[in-house]
Amino acid sequence: MNVSKLSQKVAEVSAPQIADLLSGVTLGPEKTYASQIFDALRAMIVKVELLPGQMISEKEVAEALTASKTPVREALIRLEDAGLVNIVPKSGTYVTTIQIDRYIEACFVRLRLETGAVRSAAGQSHDAAAMAQFTELMAEQERAVAADDYVQFFQLDEAFHRLFFDVADLSGVWATVKRCQVDMDRVRHLKRLYNIRRGAQVIAQHWDIVHAIQSGSADAAEAALVAHLGSLEREIDSLAAHPALLAHIEKLNSRKTGSRSRKA
Repeated sequence: MNVSKLSQKVAEVSAPQIADLLSGVTLGPEKTYASQIFDALRAMIVKVELLPGQMISEKEVAEALTASKTPVREALIRLEDAGLVNIVPKSGTYVTTIQIDRYIEACFVRLRLETGAVRSAAGQSHDAAAMAQFTELMAEQERAVAADDYVQFFQLDEAFHRLFFDVADLSGVWATVKRCQVDMDRVRHLKRLYNIRRGAQVIAQHWDIVHAIQSGSADAAEAALVAHLGSLEREIDSLAAHPALLAHIEKLNSRKTGSRSRKA
């Protein structure tokens, strides 16, 4: 399907029902209900399953998950803090629009924080168990790309970048990265819809980072990371090279704010 037809098809899809999206979600005892609801809704927003401007009904979420409204309300407050929704008094809760400027800002924050993380991770090259984790993750990434499973690859890519912080004993900093990259994640998922993929290139760049970290060279690790993530100018040029994607984001953002997840 060419990109213009894809853009038209996706843009014409009505907002999905909350009950349908949550049909496979079961709340368990391993975490608080609020945390599990937050995770489920965040994933749906990041994957652009819940659309920009769509209303998230507290009552519908509670009914779909057989939960009380209290943990749902707590989850929505956390989503607002994360920049994923806007809670409008006496109106409702709405998914935020995708902002390109926030995407570019997230690229900046990620590059700066990950640069420090990979340098620190290279200082742990003597930790054989930690270094083995990089190798194991790379093998999983290669299998995902070979299977053309880019949903799995997205998750493994995130795990790979998080590992920099874990190995550097900076796991808390990763939480800061995640808080600011909502629009980065949404744009990345939309790129996947438009077949804007760099699987083989990303794998090669990831290996460059891993080899530098495992060799204990902080300078080489930083250089490999910068080559992988690229400059802000390169990212802006990349977006400009895909006007259909930008047009699709504009269409998503221009949907009537307050579209309910269920027909009245």
